[in-house]
Amino acid sequence: MIKGDLMSILAKGLHIKSTYFWSLVAGAYLLPFTAIAQDNNPPSRQDLSLVAGYKAMFTCSATFNGGKAESDILVDELKHIYAAYEPLLDDVGEAEIDRKKKFVSVSFSPDMPPRISAWREHLGCTALPQGANEKAIKYLPRVSLNSDAAKVRHKPWPTGDVVPDREAFSDQAASLAPVVKAAFDGDYKGRTSAVIVLKDGDIISERYKSGHTKYTPQRTWSVAKSIAVSVIGVAVKDDVIELDEETGLAAWSQKGDPRQTITLENLLHMNSGLHTPIAGNRTDQIYLGGGLVNHHAIRNPLEAPPGGRWNYSNNDTMLAMRTLREQMSHDERYWEYPFKKLLHKIGMYHTFLEMDWSGDYVMSSQVWTTARDLARLGQLYLNNGEWDGEQVLPEDWPDYVTMLASDQPDGYENNPEAPGRAYGAQFWLYKNYEGVPNDTYAALGNRGQFVIIIPSRNIVIVRRGYDYRENYFDGPKFTKDVLAALSR
Repeated sequence: MIKGDLMSILAKGLHIKSTYFWSLVAGAYLLPFTAIAQDNNPPSRQDLSLVAGYKAMFTCSATFNGGKAESDILVDELKHIYAAYEPLLDDVGEAEIDRKKKFVSVSFSPDMPPRISAWREHLGCTALPQGANEKAIKYLPRVSLNSDAAKVRHKPWPTGDVVPDREAFSDQAASLAPVVKAAFDGDYKGRTSAVIVLKDGDIISERYKSGHTKYTPQRTWSVAKSIAVSVIGVAVKDDVIELDEETGLAAWSQKGDPRQTITLENLLHMNSGLHTPIAGNRTDQIYLGGGLVNHHAIRNPLEAPPGGRWNYSNNDTMLAMRTLREQMSHDERYWEYPFKKLLHKIGMYHTFLEMDWSGDYVMSSQVWTTARDLARLGQLYLNNGEWDGEQVLPEDWPDYVTMLASDQPDGYENNPEAPGRAYGAQFWLYKNYEGVPNDTYAALGNRGQFVIIIPSRNIVIVRRGYDYRENYFDGPKFTKDVLAALSR
């Protein structure tokens, strides 16, 4: 049941393209509403299942991806979450962590199995379908990769973790120190957990909150979308897939289905024309409920011509990755592909790509990675897709992802001269911010995840956080201040 203000919004027929909503998704804000019943209605069994799924999923990922203590998980992952979820966390069971078998279970009803999230190497945690017990874990997809993350620790940056003597960057680091300190002190708002600044490929500033290190992954939230488009870029270079061809998704193959005209590029530009329930960055059944990409993300009808309307949607990203899976027609190859062809080539060995239980990557949000791994991704884009002499992405891929999509968020489209964010292909484009070059683009994620790429200054800024609702980090101001400090 949907109550209150959200119902009135739906009744008025407002689209997700509103300026207000654009500002939310562009700034990676948590939305204050949810499909869970509110007001005085008691939570339903399904409500409790989703909340139990949230607790199981985040506890599993933070424990086995992030290596975090339960006390830290309670503060970082289970506080200041979706407004309707947090009050119900005490109405479901405690998170039971099986460290030997690497899964987490949370009860929600005495006559049903608990909600279970199970971990596998490289693939992180997956929510089992509602009603499944731990016996179903053995059927989850797995990957076997000939890689050893420990070896990377002894290789030089950027592929490895050995950073050269920073004495050469001491002046720049000293200039940055007050700005970085201010980020952790809350001067830009938010709860900062990590900051890295790269200049000319070198780490000139790096700091973590207490309990975090360069090996602590966090959930990327929607920064995952920029990782997804990078995987697509590799596939384009390998001639596995074409941007301007129709997706060919099997679920849309029935004769007369108008969704057949949707192209991969439409999905990457967030202008597929598919209906997206408010809000487009809330896909709880897939993220938490044990639902499948190929059931939930793919079923929405066409409500606008493909390419003709920008509409922020997790589903579009998930369907882009689903398109790649179907084009490959080989699941094991698909599951290994992002690691072998992108992540491990550039040293992103501490990145976990989570998927649903049928093997579809949920790369609209469910990726866990470190600040250093995100810095590597940003540097790959500054390098025009080249890494250690190998062209990993198409050489023009940074130009592609930063080209304005054919339709834009209302906030930019209605006033392109005002400070704000435009949209390319799974990256946001910073426009007209004081002190920030207009060639700046960024991967942005919920709770204050920023990967800011500034080609004209050869700088990458990574900021991680645990922000919430009214307390969100001011990324453009921080970027301005970092650049100003490095100009002194």
